[in-house]
Amino acid sequence: MSTLTTLEKAQFQDLLGMDSGYVLDFTNKTFAEFFLENAKVDIYADEYALESGSKARRLRAFWELERDTVVGRVLSKLLECWSYKNGEPSAAENARVDACRRIVERLLGTGVPVGDAEEQFLIADFGCVPLENVKINASLLQVLESRYSEVIRCFKSDAPLAVIILCGSILEGLLLGLALANPQQFNQAQNCPKDEHGKAKPFRDWSLAQFIDVACELGYLTLDVKKFGHVLRDFRNFIHPHQQMTSGFNPDMHTARICLQVLKAGVACLSGERK
Repeated sequence: MSTLTTLEKAQFQDLLGMDSGYVLDFTNKTFAEFFLENAKVDIYADEYALESGSKARRLRAFWELERDTVVGRVLSKLLECWSYKNGEPSAAENARVDACRRIVERLLGTGVPVGDAEEQFLIADFGCVPLENVKINASLLQVLESRYSEVIRCFKSDAPLAVIILCGSILEGLLLGLALANPQQFNQAQNCPKDEHGKAKPFRDWSLAQFIDVACELGYLTLDVKKFGHVLRDFRNFIHPHQQMTSGFNPDMHTARICLQVLKAGVACLSGERK
C-alpha cells in the first residue's frame, strides 16, 4: 500500500481529470498498455476492479495496493503525459504540476533527485582527485584504484549498470577503509549501528547507508554527497536481478553519470579537497 495522503490523491485527481471516471484521454487499450509498460501489471486484472471499474477507480485501486516506488514511477509518467498534452499550461496549472512532482519525489524517496539541485550537482567540477589522497590501507586502496579505472572504462563504453554497481562498491570500500583507520571515531558516532546489546556492530556488518550517515556526521562527507550517496546506494542494490525485475528499474547513462559524480565528489571530500 502506498503512503499517498488524502490531499495528495486529490491533487492528482484534479490534475488528471479523474472525477469524470477517466484518466486524461486514455482509452481502455492505451491505459492497459501504459500500465504494462511502466508498472508491469495488468491494470484490468480483478484486483484493480474497484467498484465500477472505471479507469479512474482502477488507478485509485492501484495506488492503494502498490508500494510507494511503483506508484511514484507511474505517477511520474502520468505527469509526463499531462505535460505532453498541455503545451502551454496556465500559472495555476504549473503550480499544480509542481505540487504533484514534489509528491512523486516523496514517493520515490530513493529515486534520482530532480530539479535545480540535481543539475547543480551534476555540473560541479570536482577536479581529478586521485584515490591515493584518501588515507586508508594501501592494499585496499590498490584494489579500489583498479575498480576506479574499470568504472571509467565502463562509463566510456555505455555500460550504465556496471558503472552504478562499481561506483557503489568503490564508495563503500573507501568508507570502510576510513572507518578501519579511525575505529574510535566511527564507533562512537551517534549514527553508529548497534547490535541487540547496544554495542557498535563490527564494520563488516555495516551497510553503505550507515557508512554514509556516519561519515557525514563526522564531517568526512558533505550534505549533498550524503543525499546523492543514498541515491547511489539504492541503485547499487539492483545488482540483484530479481530486485531490478520487480521494480522495473532500467538504468541509463544519466543515472550512471549521477553515480559517477557522487563517487568523484565523495573522493574529493575524503581526500580533504572539498569541505
